[in-house]
Amino acid sequence: MNSPRTTNSDASEIAKFEAAAHRFWDLDGEFKPLHKLNPVRARYVLERAALAGARVLDVGCGGGLLAESLARAGADVTAIDLAPTMIETARLHALDQGLKIDYQVESAENLLKRATRYDVVTCMEMLEHVPDPAEVVAVLGRLLAVSGGDVFISTINRNLKSFALAIVGAEYLARLVPRGTHEYERLLKPSEIARFARAAALDVVDIAGLEYDPVREQCSLTSDPSVNYLIHLKRRPAPAA
Repeated sequence: MNSPRTTNSDASEIAKFEAAAHRFWDLDGEFKPLHKLNPVRARYVLERAALAGARVLDVGCGGGLLAESLARAGADVTAIDLAPTMIETARLHALDQGLKIDYQVESAENLLKRATRYDVVTCMEMLEHVPDPAEVVAVLGRLLAVSGGDVFISTINRNLKSFALAIVGAEYLARLVPRGTHEYERLLKPSEIARFARAAALDVVDIAGLEYDPVREQCSLTSDPSVNYLIHLKRRPAPAA
């Protein structure tokens, strides 16, 4: 199955994740930090949005970690990714877990052309892998059904500390993730996402740091967004006529 065409994607980035798809659910493999991170991300969303019965879209879902957590919380989940093997991995794991999730090899831009809209949209660890993150944020906002809808994003900050910890430390020293997973120039400051959000009629509700301790293999939410961070956006009400 071919990936849908989209201008806001990078074939080399997609290929990185395609090559590792069969190892996604290996709890001791290269995605181990993501498995440790996911409960914290999921709890952040659960505490800030009503998910029971909500229409939720997970953009850049990978092998389905967050999508499964959202489905278990009672959400009606659609999850999309441009890596076909990742989507197949996600489908098979959801089937094994008895979870109903609508997985699609699709881009957010193409999904926007359809009539379906969502109450909550999530986009985790994806913005740093696309050519135009501002356009992605704009599309995420337009995929919301109503004003007041929620967007949740997680990514990596761009500064000397994040370079030392997320790239040099995690990729080259501790080897927590494969080398070349992240490119420093593509990392995003919270202020940049906030600027993209304002242009997309989204307001910043909260920014929180995510800290991973490789020694204890534990992840926690912090007030320091200097490396990994989560940002909660809410769609601004339309101006009165």
